[in-house]
Amino acid sequence: MITDRDGHFITQRELPELARIAVQAGPSQLHLTMGGDKQMIAQIPIAARRMDVSIWKSIVDAAVADDVANNQLSAWLGRDVRLVFFDGDARRSASAEWAGEGTPVTFTDGYQILVTTTASLRALNADLERHGEDGVGMERFRPNIVLDTDEAWQEDRWAAIEIGGIRFDLVKPCARCIMTTQDQSTGSRDVPNPMPAMGRIRMSADRRVPGPLFGWNVTPRGVGRITVGDPVKVIEERPAGWAFKIRNRD
Repeated sequence: MITDRDGHFITQRELPELARIAVQAGPSQLHLTMGGDKQMIAQIPIAARRMDVSIWKSIVDAAVADDVANNQLSAWLGRDVRLVFFDGDARRSASAEWAGEGTPVTFTDGYQILVTTTASLRALNADLERHGEDGVGMERFRPNIVLDTDEAWQEDRWAAIEIGGIRFDLVKPCARCIMTTQDQSTGSRDVPNPMPAMGRIRMSADRRVPGPLFGWNVTPRGVGRITVGDPVKVIEERPAGWAFKIRNRD
């Protein structure tokens, strides 16, 4: 995660240029590139160099990269930043209200995994196109797992799925923000915008999760390996689905 010098987390909401940074992780180092012409190696630090960092309401004791890496990133981004790591000594829990007590999470917004489906993206793009707007790619929503489906929004009725013998609980729909309006390769916001369509057809009616929704936050209940092409089994349903506001879609 990248923070300011005081340890407060920084995202693409604040620095769209972060979209241009690509990361390849190895066992002891990270290879970072930016825009195709900048690259660096950051060593994964030992636990001795640490600082408290904040991500939303959480304070986490994180390992800090060396000065060489921090100075290089600061030069790339034009401000004083720190590269920090969630190592074996760091601790953070997801929301107990949605994920249950003691569910571990790292530096994600709030949950370990975001699941989206192909049929739902097609439905969203169909609404955009009906209104003379351009469609968007799945990368706009930054999912960890994309499921190939035939029926749009069926994930709203899933309480749990199984992939590779691992149970995944769909604990909370994902409220979307301005980051969906940003190109994930350039950082530009002068691109097609999915927010109008989500506002028309995916506006939550549940005050606990306000705003337009796309995708579900998911908590794995086991450890294992999953691969592209694995079959997915719905093992528990949410019969009532999720409540949405009815709006004029013309």
